[in-house]
Amino acid sequence: MLDRFVGCMLGAAIGDALGMPGESSGMNLSNIYGGYRKAWKWHPNAALEPGQYTDDTQIMLLVADLLGSGEYSDERYGRDLSRLCMEGALRFPDGSVMAACEHLVTGQTDRGGVNSDTAGCIPLAVPFALYYADPVERSGRLVKACSVTHTSPAAHAAAVTVATTIAAALHGASDPFERAFQCAMAEEPALGERIGRAMDLQREGISLEGALPAIGNDVSVFQTVPLAFFLMGRYTDPENLLYIAANIGGNTDTIAFICGAFVGAKFGAGALPADLLAGLENRHLIEASASRLFEATARQKPV
Repeated sequence: MLDRFVGCMLGAAIGDALGMPGESSGMNLSNIYGGYRKAWKWHPNAALEPGQYTDDTQIMLLVADLLGSGEYSDERYGRDLSRLCMEGALRFPDGSVMAACEHLVTGQTDRGGVNSDTAGCIPLAVPFALYYADPVERSGRLVKACSVTHTSPAAHAAAVTVATTIAAALHGASDPFERAFQCAMAEEPALGERIGRAMDLQREGISLEGALPAIGNDVSVFQTVPLAFFLMGRYTDPENLLYIAANIGGNTDTIAFICGAFVGAKFGAGALPADLLAGLENRHLIEASASRLFEATARQKPV
C-alpha cells in the first residue's frame, strides 16, 4: 500500500509537470515531445524549468504535510496557503485561490472562499483520498477544506468525485469510474451528467478529437473533470495517458495531475516512467511526504 501512496503523489506531480508548459494552450497531439519541457517565452509558467510543477502539486504537498504531521486544520491550511500566495511563491495560481487568499490576508474572514466552479481545489482530493478511508468522513472534511478557497457546490462535488476515484483505485475497486460517477450524481447532478456523457463517448469509441469539442478542456470543473474521466477510461498505459493528458490543451496541468494520481494509486510508483521520475522536481521530498502520510493513516488523529 505504501507504494501506491507514493505512486499516487508522484504520478500527480509528474502529470502536473508534464502539463505545466501546455497550460492554457491548444491541443497538440500531432507532435508530442518526449520528456519534460519549458513553457514558451511569454507563458505565465515561463520561469519554471522542465520537470517543475505548478500550484496543483504545491497545494497537494502543503495539505499532505499538514495531515501527515497531525497539524492539519482548515484555518492552518488557509493561513499557510495565503502566505505562499502573498509571497508570490504559488505558481500561476487559480484566480479564485488568489481572491480567497486576499480575503484571508486582509482579514475578510466573512468572505473567505469564492463562489467559483474553477478546478483550484482539485489538488486537495489527493491527500484526503489517501488519508481518509471512510468515504463519508473523507467527503465531509474535504468539502470543508475546499471551502477555504471555493464555496461553489460544483467545485466541492468535483473534488469529492476525484477523491472517490483515487480512493477506489488505491483500494483495488473493480470499477472506480462507476463508483465516482455515482458519487458525482449524488453530489452535483449537473457534474455527474457531464461525467456520464464523457464516459459514454469513451465507450462509444469516438476519437479524442471528436470528443473534445463536446467535453471541453477549460478550467471549469464541468470540463476538467469529465475530460480526465474520458482520458482515464480510454488510455490504459500510464505513460501514454500522461502524455496525452499533458498535451490535450486547456487546463493541462490539472487534467494530467488527476490522471497521474489515478494511475499511481492504481498501479504504484513502479508503473510510472523512469525518465519522468528521474527528472521530476523534488522527487524525494514528494516520496517522503507520501510516506509520512501513509504512516499517519495508522493514527488518524482528529483534525
